[in-house]
Amino acid sequence: MSASPAVASGSPGADGPVRPGAPVGDPPAAHDPIERSEGRDPLAWYERGPSQAGGRDVAERRARASQSFWTALVAVPALFSVLRLGVEAGGELQTTLLLVANVGPVNLLAGFLTTAARLLSTGLVAIFALGAVLGAAVDRLPPHTRRRPLFTRWAEITPAWLVVASFLLALVTWPLLYLPLLIPAFVAAFQLSPRQLHDRVSARVLLVAVLLGAYAWLLLPTLRDAARQGEVLALVLLAAPPVLALGISGPLPGAVIRPLASVTEVAVLAMLVWAALPVISTPVLPLTVTTVGAETGPTEDVRGHVVTTDDVNMVILQEQGGVRYVPVGLVRAQVLCPSEQELPRHRLRIHDFHVEDSLLEGMGRRVRPIHRIDAACR
Repeated sequence: MSASPAVASGSPGADGPVRPGAPVGDPPAAHDPIERSEGRDPLAWYERGPSQAGGRDVAERRARASQSFWTALVAVPALFSVLRLGVEAGGELQTTLLLVANVGPVNLLAGFLTTAARLLSTGLVAIFALGAVLGAAVDRLPPHTRRRPLFTRWAEITPAWLVVASFLLALVTWPLLYLPLLIPAFVAAFQLSPRQLHDRVSARVLLVAVLLGAYAWLLLPTLRDAARQGEVLALVLLAAPPVLALGISGPLPGAVIRPLASVTEVAVLAMLVWAALPVISTPVLPLTVTTVGAETGPTEDVRGHVVTTDDVNMVILQEQGGVRYVPVGLVRAQVLCPSEQELPRHRLRIHDFHVEDSLLEGMGRRVRPIHRIDAACR
């Protein structure tokens, strides 16, 4: 009898039977520098298969994205709080140490939340909206080109409750003038479309018309006042967002995804830096005018921020710089003054709410109406 044909050395059965379920194809070469440097067995490639390796890479990327997201969420407020103290102290080390010693962490956190909540919610809303839009576009690309942008990875690892909480925070802290922008942002973040309203086109068009009509009826007096006063920016901010929301969801063309991802990430970062400058320069302490003088002599108004008060002195960080120690016995009166940022710039209202007030501020002004500004504050 003749011998059986020899098995080709390059065939799968050259070194023995093929393992059931093993991936077809040659394993990575044993002399691969990556495998050698990490001490991996090339045969282990057969055990895990390419799908398991790809799943592990995805899990690692998601873990890194999660770490970077939560690090930024915690580190940014802490950094802003420290920078605010340094800016308010005028860059002087001793004054900064004085503020650090007398402004507690609770007061610092409360001051940050009341002044920077808008900035924080703006950044989160922008990340979630852009991340969802870019993610829907990346899913339509060929598998070998699906490298997900940073905002998309952040949006995917964020729990749904945090996304909703970010929009609720923006709803109560944004000025009413910018609230309509939340409509297209919410539609983009959750990838909503008019087709989800109803299966029939006629019913869908009717529902969209009713929603737009109700929105126009709600803002009609304000839109008329804005047109009469020539407030073009206010007209655009109030009227355009609902129309934009009708077509903002859905995938983008594949050719613009990569450039758009890079541009939007840089743009959001630049916007946050630009918006952070006034937040960093906003005082942590309230602005007051303290009347100082003897009972029978002339008096002086000291404008600044009260740092601390004890049995001997009242320490005032003056508005023009420097720290002043005023004996408690010489203090005759003290009034609280609004800052320049709180003065209104528009003469528009939405149902008795000023367009520059947030919902929280508007409800607060109804409970405690604004009193007249004291003459000492002018």
